[in-house]
Amino acid sequence: MKPRSPRLAVRALILHQDRLLMVNAFRGNVSDLWCAPGGGVHLGQSLHENLIREVHEETGLSVAVGEPVLVNEFHAPEHGFHQVDLYFRCAITGGVLDDTWRDPEGVVTKRRFFSRAEMASIRFKPDTLPEAAWGGAMLYDPLELLVR
Repeated sequence: MKPRSPRLAVRALILHQDRLLMVNAFRGNVSDLWCAPGGGVHLGQSLHENLIREVHEETGLSVAVGEPVLVNEFHAPEHGFHQVDLYFRCAITGGVLDDTWRDPEGVVTKRRFFSRAEMASIRFKPDTLPEAAWGGAMLYDPLELLVR
């Protein structure tokens, strides 16, 4: 297997009324795993530009991007896949969640706000997500296996 460079992605931590916005990003709703909205970085665009685009594609919301709060790495060694996610605090500047919104890439099938207490009853990645969303310090979450 030919070695590949890690994929770089950006993700948004959006708290609204003390609830965190999460998405289910599995085509055909094949997994119950939730994550923060975001996605891969396009060459020639800033991290903020990429994140604004990704959040809008996946949720229909417009956001202002704030400070970075988490660096997370995950990989699937059997596929030679390694991704580095940079998480930023974001604030909603326009739009509302609408069940009729469709991700143009067809990846995100659900979007929903969860309270910190509700997070305990769902599967999500990375494990440090609540600490990053409701905490104050910059975090680094070391390399973990990709989970579906």
